[in-house]
Parts: sequence; C-alpha cells; structure tokens
Amino acid sequence: MTDRNHTTAAPHPHRHHWRRDLVELAALFCAVAVADGIANLVAHGPRGPLLLVASAVALLVTAGFHTWWARRHSHAPPAAGGASGPPPATAQETAPTTAPAAGALWRMRTTVRDEPGSLASLCTALARNGVDILTLQTHPLPEGGTVDEFLLRAPQHLATAGLTRAVARAGGRSTWIERADAHDLVDTPTRVLGLATRTALDAAELPLALRQLLGRCTIHSIPATTLSGRPNAGGDAPVEGVLEATVMRLRDPSGGAITVERPYLPFTPTEFARARALVELDARLGPRVPRSRDVLTLPEGNEITVRRADGSDLAAARAMHDRCSERTLALRYHGPVADADRYLGHLLSPRFGRTLAATTASGRLVALGHLLWDGDETEVALLIEDEWQRRGIGSELLRRLLAMAVEAGSDSVYAVTQASNTGMVAAMRGLGLPLDYQIEEGTLVVTARLDPAKALRRPESGLRQENKPVW
Repeated sequence: MTDRNHTTAAPHPHRHHWRRDLVELAALFCAVAVADGIANLVAHGPRGPLLLVASAVALLVTAGFHTWWARRHSHAPPAAGGASGPPPATAQETAPTTAPAAGALWRMRTTVRDEPGSLASLCTALARNGVDILTLQTHPLPEGGTVDEFLLRAPQHLATAGLTRAVARAGGRSTWIERADAHDLVDTPTRVLGLATRTALDAAELPLALRQLLGRCTIHSIPATTLSGRPNAGGDAPVEGVLEATVMRLRDPSGGAITVERPYLPFTPTEFARARALVELDARLGPRVPRSRDVLTLPEGNEITVRRADGSDLAAARAMHDRCSERTLALRYHGPVADADRYLGHLLSPRFGRTLAATTASGRLVALGHLLWDGDETEVALLIEDEWQRRGIGSELLRRLLAMAVEAGSDSVYAVTQASNTGMVAAMRGLGLPLDYQIEEGTLVVTARLDPAKALRRPESGLRQENKPVW
C-alpha cells in the first residue's frame, strides 16, 4: 500500500486574466486623479508647502513600518504547498548519510518527585547529552515519588559522572548506574516469563531466578532447623514476606526462609511483588527435578547412569555413606564422620543447589556431585564410593557440574578439600581451566575461573556416553 498526499491544485495562471486587467486600469486612473488633485492643492492652496512636507513624512513613516514588519516575520516558515520555493524534504533526505556510532549500554536508576513534568525534565536532560532511552520502568514508592529504571545507550565519551550530574540537575536523586549488556535488551515481561518457566521446570532454579530478576544481590536459603534439630535463627518468615529497604525475607516453600540482600540499592514494592510471585509459583508446583539421565560406559565395560538427585535419594545416599571408608568421608565433609549423614538433607535439597547421582545398572548409588549456591559464590564437591574411585566418574561429574555453573551465570567455582586429596586436585586440574590455590592449616581451597567454551568441553576421562544429555 502506498501513501498519497492530497493537495489543492494551484489556480491556472491565465484564468480570469481580463478581470485583473480591468482592476489594474481602474487603479491607474485613480492614481492619476489623486496625483492631479494633490498637485493642484500644493500649487494653488494656501498651505501647499506644509502639506507637501506632511506627505513626505507620512511616506517615510509608512516605509519604516513596512521594513520593520518584514524583518520581524522574515523567519516564518513558508506555507505548505506553496508554488514558490522547493518542496519540503522527506525523511530519507533529511536523515544523516552515515549511521551514528554505537554507544555504551547503561542501566540507571534514579528517584524523582511524583509531580507532573518530573519525568519529562529528566528525559530532556538525557536528550541534551545525546543519550537514547531504550526502555523505561516506573516503580511507585509508598512514601511518595517514583523510582525510574532506564536502559540507556549513551555516547562512548560520556562518563558516568557527567551523566549523574545531568540527572541531578534535572531533579533525580539517589542515582545508581552500572554497565549493561545485550541480555538487558529483553523487555521485562519476556524476561519474567522466561524465569517463571525455568522455575517451573526445576526447583533449584528459584534462587537463580531471583538473582536474575533483582540484579546484583546476595541470596541465602536458611533452613528452618540446624543440623542438630534446633530452630534456626532467621529461618522463619511470614507468608506475605517482609520488605525492609535493602533486605527482603520470603518464606521458602520447602521450609525455612529465603533472604535477599542488596546493600547498595533499596528494593521497591514492585520488585518485592515480583519476587513473591516467583516464590508462590514454586510453592504451588511442589518438589520437582528434571528426570533426564545419561548412560555412561566405564573403561572396564560397566555402565553407570548419571541423573539429577533430590530428597528421594536420601536413603540410598545414607547406604553409600555406610559403604564408604572413614578416610573418604573425612576428605569430603572435613569433620566428624558420625555427622556425615546430617548433611545429606541439606545437600540433596534443590533449594541449596544441584546434585548429580551416579548409579550402577542395578540402581546402586555409588557417587554424588554437588553444586552448591553459597551466597554470591558457587561450591563444587564430590563423594565417590571407595570401590568406584579412579575410574573417571569424578571427572565426569565435575565437568557436568561446571557446565551447570556456567548455565547459572557463575564466574567461578571453588572446591574445599585437603592437600592429601590427590583425586580431587587431579580432577580440578583436568578441567583445563585457570586455577587458584589457597591453603590454610591443611585445608585447600581450589578456585576455577570459568570459561564457557572450555567448561563444556569433555575431558579425556575414558568414559563413553551412550546418549546425549538433556538438562
């Protein structure tokens, strides 16, 4: 479909020419008659010279007024569709011939007064600095005012200090700015729906979904009771949750509480409502873990199955503890062997991370690999039954755990072990990732900096995979 501009046709230049000739001839006769009358009055009248001077003054005043009027209206735009002058330029003609340079992406939050024109003043200040507003969210505050969250594309030369000063002059306060990336270009409803989908498929996704929803924050899952069975401080929260400036507390559907902290920026009621909606979704769906599994063949020909584990594997995990030696349990739990069973409920809960289980063809549990959310950090841990050690199971579990960590957005993972645990150290070195070592009083902490390309690569463990994983 084409666009059409309908304009009034200009009159024909020769239409009614005889009427114009008569008007001009009549005007000429009138001018001659007036001139003759003035000449007779000046020549024969009693005040002829005085009248002549007055006429000259009147002509000068008229000419001066005409000049002033013309200058005052000289910048008025030409009439649309006029016959004279070039036609107005189209959008393509006025557009620059070269595309503007790509700017830097920023996420910015600022608080403004809840008054008409406040947001307009802020947008005008950004426009004056060449800043393009890509998205805008408004968070009303109960005490008045609003928190406006922007996704901006700013010129590369514009520093954050200059941007903050411009926003402050426009009435913004408590301004917070950080770098953004292409993932932030997704609109908020789409991002929230994606997080809800991931949470619905896997209960372990809830802490990760909250972190991605709320930005940089620290999330702690606090059990309702300690390992000794006593009530845990902070492990209780009301059903409706609690919002206190930079801290929100939500009731964990699996028991205990979820605490979200963001010390540099207070949460808004809108963010609190979104987080509570995700928690309510998790509560309605109940316990759930993806049931995909892979069958791997060991070098000697035995087959093992790798799958996700949860609380339903508690009895099998305790039976594996009974078959493990005290040295193996001590290297894994770094404490009294008698307390090993107490950790299993925490480790198998999807709220605190993800667990992989390796089982034999008969269904016997022989290995566990844990990926644990520790605030802003991520921990990995392995437990392999003595009889099944040194067969590549630990390396396979570790590779998969790191793939999950990359998927969860972790920059690094760490393993806490002992310097004498050569198997764990060898498995970490076999990843081919940069490692940092820190040892204190015999406890070794090995930190691996994650590279998505390398973390997903299969090491030479000697295991053969029968089918591709679907995690």
